[in-house]
Amino acid sequence: MRIMVLADVADKALWDYLDRRLLDGVELILSCGDLPAEYLSFLTCFTNAPILYVHGNHDRNYDKKPPEGCICVDDDIYEFQGVRVLGLGGSMRYRPDEPYMSSPKEMARRVRKLRRKLRKHKGFDILLAHAPAEGIGDMEDLPHKGFHEFLDLMDRYQPRYLVHGHVHQEYGAMSFVRERTYGQTTVINAYKRYVIEY
Repeated sequence: MRIMVLADVADKALWDYLDRRLLDGVELILSCGDLPAEYLSFLTCFTNAPILYVHGNHDRNYDKKPPEGCICVDDDIYEFQGVRVLGLGGSMRYRPDEPYMSSPKEMARRVRKLRRKLRKHKGFDILLAHAPAEGIGDMEDLPHKGFHEFLDLMDRYQPRYLVHGHVHQEYGAMSFVRERTYGQTTVINAYKRYVIEY
């Protein structure tokens, strides 16, 4: 299965210039957050692939105008052609009262609430997140620190992929690496646009 992953910055090749060849053969699109709702809605007009998304820490505007024709999988598991996608959006909490930020305790609570769904689906294949996992492509500052809870999920369920955004390529060569490995899981920074073959 050809899966396109997106995060943080709308790709001009798709949005401004609409190079439809980039969508050829794509069967599923995963958005890791912090993208304009209009961009995701626009893409639904040019592909039959489902577009699943989680919220980024800057996606408060989705509350009033969510991406049309797209499926929010935050705190849920969505199955497509046998591929189970678990969504956990948002970033580490660095401001109070922001809806798409979580403290470690809040993220642990979110994961606990998913136990029944995880049992029902017998785990998951892709963890779709906005923030990275702790120590795997995250940064030292609190806003860009990763979640330890994602490590626990990978240790227990050994998904094929963790796909995240939040750490931009412009932040520097040391922090941005497109693909990493953690145990049996390939960790992908989806910044802008990337394609994986599942």
